[in-house]
Amino acid sequence: MKNYLDCSDEVKKALSEGRPIVALESTIISHGMPYPKNVETALLVEKTVRDCGAVPATVAIIGGRLKAGLSAEQIEYFGKKGTAITKTSRRDIPAIIARGQDGATTVAATMIISALAGIDVFCTGGVGGVHRGATETMDISADMEELAKTPVLVVCAGAKAILDLPLTMEYLETKGVNVIGYRTDELPAFYTRTSGLKVPCRMDSAKEIADAWTAQKALGIGGGLLVTNPIPEQYSMDPVYINNEIDLAIGEMKRLGIKGKDTTPFLLEKIQKLTAGASLEANIQLVLNNARLASEIAKNLK
Repeated sequence: MKNYLDCSDEVKKALSEGRPIVALESTIISHGMPYPKNVETALLVEKTVRDCGAVPATVAIIGGRLKAGLSAEQIEYFGKKGTAITKTSRRDIPAIIARGQDGATTVAATMIISALAGIDVFCTGGVGGVHRGATETMDISADMEELAKTPVLVVCAGAKAILDLPLTMEYLETKGVNVIGYRTDELPAFYTRTSGLKVPCRMDSAKEIADAWTAQKALGIGGGLLVTNPIPEQYSMDPVYINNEIDLAIGEMKRLGIKGKDTTPFLLEKIQKLTAGASLEANIQLVLNNARLASEIAKNLK
């Protein structure tokens, strides 16, 4: 891997000492939030992981090199360039490397690089899934397939609320991916704590989740594990209100003909504008909440 992958000195030291590490994605920096809020949030998430006793490893591709652990200057660079940096999923990685380009890693790409680096736990905001209207468009996030094949535990606030959540849960079941609800029996829906959908498994402690992951790896079952962590109550948005704004954003997206990997960045930005920034604040708080849980899980791994 030394021909392709660079781990920061902090991450290298943590790996050699067997210390807990939490991977973080870079698409949320370049495509998920406006500058400078994106940089401020990325650095705050890293600080939260450190304050919880783990080591943060923000993942990206810079100059064709896979990176596990970015400097503050590199995070600033990603934040300023924003959407000019290629949103990078599994299919894009070899071409980005060959061309010596920069890549902002999605959930799928971050899982791949985390696994290559030997990092078990990854914290994100929300995972991709089956998009609304997928029965006609077949628009299904590569995150779904990655969870089925790549051995990384992913902590999120559920699948993004812009998706078809029932179909997303069906897809994960078909692929044999367990969805754990952390202290909840119901799938959280990113901006809100509830979705009306039951999770197949509830666990109430970070240790229990860590033990389940240890068993999954030891048994060679393969694939990842999805841990869904509800947004804190005080930041949860009204479901009727936010779903109405999501519907408006999706309607505009369809009118503009936006498809594929441009879908999620467009919708998140549009919803942020429609909610006068309330959705952005909710997004930030749920990521920080996930970082705390991911750190505790990483600390409990055997």
